Amino acid sequence: MIGKIKLKRSLGLPLVALYGLGNILGAGIYVLVGKVAGIAGENTVLAFMVAMVIAGLTAFSYMELSGRYPLSASVSVYLYEAFKKRWLSVAVGVALVLGGITSAAALAQGFAGYLAAFVPIPIILGSVGILLAMGLVAIKGMKESAWLAAVFTILEVIGLLLVVWTGRHAFGEVDVAGLLTISPAIGVSGLMAGAFLAFYAFIGFEDMVNVAEEVKNPRLVMPRAIFLALLGATVLYVLVAMVATVLVSPTELAASSAPLVLVSQKAGADIALVLGVIGMVATINGMIVQLIMGSRILYGLAAQGWLPSWLATVHRGFRTPMLATIVVLVSMVFGTILLSLVSLAQLTSLLLLSIFILVHISLIVIKRRHKKHTGYFTVPIWVPWAGVVVSAITIGYQLVSWLSS
Repeated sequence: MIGKIKLKRSLGLPLVALYGLGNILGAGIYVLVGKVAGIAGENTVLAFMVAMVIAGLTAFSYMELSGRYPLSASVSVYLYEAFKKRWLSVAVGVALVLGGITSAAALAQGFAGYLAAFVPIPIILGSVGILLAMGLVAIKGMKESAWLAAVFTILEVIGLLLVVWTGRHAFGEVDVAGLLTISPAIGVSGLMAGAFLAFYAFIGFEDMVNVAEEVKNPRLVMPRAIFLALLGATVLYVLVAMVATVLVSPTELAASSAPLVLVSQKAGADIALVLGVIGMVATINGMIVQLIMGSRILYGLAAQGWLPSWLATVHRGFRTPMLATIVVLVSMVFGTILLSLVSLAQLTSLLLLSIFILVHISLIVIKRRHKKHTGYFTVPIWVPWAGVVVSAITIGYQLVSWLSS
């Protein structure tokens, strides 16, 4: 029943792009826009645009590398191709898996909390139940998982577009020139502080590369999918931020635990229930993405010979890494039972930014060694260099903020 066969290439550009967009959107933007407004004030829209540039530099490096090496456990492969340090590749890969397990465990508890508001069910039972359900989908097939993620992503997009639509009259009051001008009251430091926080909303595109072995023509499709996912998220974030900051003061947005609900209420349309349901959908989407990401990294590391070979076993019928998926799923179940629901956004981002620096340096080294490659996308050498500098500045800002708090 289980054999040494390859993963099934079943994903085209639309599904991969929606898979990535859903991972980027997550549930965070429904709260994060208020926190960014509390820091960046009237420069909230500009803060999101600056954050997109920060994330975009890393995304462009991923776009070239995903075309050069379209493999599972992609980041670990990139690092090995550059540094030839097996321990570094394994350490980074395992760190990403552990981060995904922790994130999914917290998301499962978040889902169970939403569910308990509608159905009287214990949090543990709800969180374990949803993880097991998503595990069955992930084992069944990548195409089924991607389709489910795509449907959930479309629902998330609809939720954000509903907020924009209810407050559409706000666009008539937007000062376009003012959007691109740094307010003296905020200053460059306030703008950058808001941008660094908004950067968290763009994290997620880096997980896309781990499904490369299940993508049709990945050398062409992966770079395009990453670009489309980041572009889609940017457009949605900017539209939402424009409506939110016109209709509601930054102070009110920052004080609200559900800022987009507040925006819709100010616009005269109470869609709290709809946004609550979509919040549940976003947590499910996040869980399945993290489950796929973790299992594909373990599979990829094992396929390279860096972890036990049984983790690279592919189910003959489903063509998915069943044993790696089960390992990640069981870890998530234990995580949601044992861990408290604590936000690890800053620690996760610090870890990812450190990995982003390594990815940029990897691309610099690889471009010098191998100027020609079989991918369809190439970036100028200044892109990864700029990515190193921007990511290092972001880490420095976080460390200074923690030390001064």
